[in-house]
Amino acid sequence: MKSIELEGKTVEEALNKALIKLNVSEDMVEVEVLEHGSKGLFNFIGSKPAKVKVTLKRNYIEDIRNFISTIIGYMDIQAKIDIKEENNVISINMYGEKMGLIIGYRGETLDSLQCLISLMVNKNNDTSYKRVILDTENYRIKREETLKRVAAKTAIKVKRTGKAFKLEPMNPYERRIIHSTLQENTFVDTYSEGKEPFRRVVVELKRN
Repeated sequence: MKSIELEGKTVEEALNKALIKLNVSEDMVEVEVLEHGSKGLFNFIGSKPAKVKVTLKRNYIEDIRNFISTIIGYMDIQAKIDIKEENNVISINMYGEKMGLIIGYRGETLDSLQCLISLMVNKNNDTSYKRVILDTENYRIKREETLKRVAAKTAIKVKRTGKAFKLEPMNPYERRIIHSTLQENTFVDTYSEGKEPFRRVVVELKRN
């Protein structure tokens, strides 16, 4: 990250010089005071200037936007990209045509891109870990609703037949939705079996 050191009669003056030179506001930088400065005898003899080191904070939002724009550019896709950050959670939503290519088979491409963005954001990160959630046109919400319906129907089937039922392989996020949906069910239990990427949820009758 870019850093500069500047002097001034006071710390405030040195900081203002740095902000002007970098063309940024104070909330966009980290400031380290190297010398507080002193006026010296009669405000002249032996005086020392104040000195600060100003470092640009990393702009995660622009890094993410540029990264996504490059990726979808290679895919010949144009999209509007909305990015918000709150409580160390970065939420990204994309809107446009050809979003099916971004989603991929059952969200696999979307999950892979989300993983890459998370690695990019948190690599060499000196601050708190930032969780990344990538979505396009509310696909994840729709998928979650679908999985909840699948979980409910499977529980009914297991209760009726008394036989355990294995769902299709799912990623960890989707398996958590199934487990969470059925955790309060009084008739069935759930567990996961198998190795990634073929790990799946099994729904079975509760054992007495």
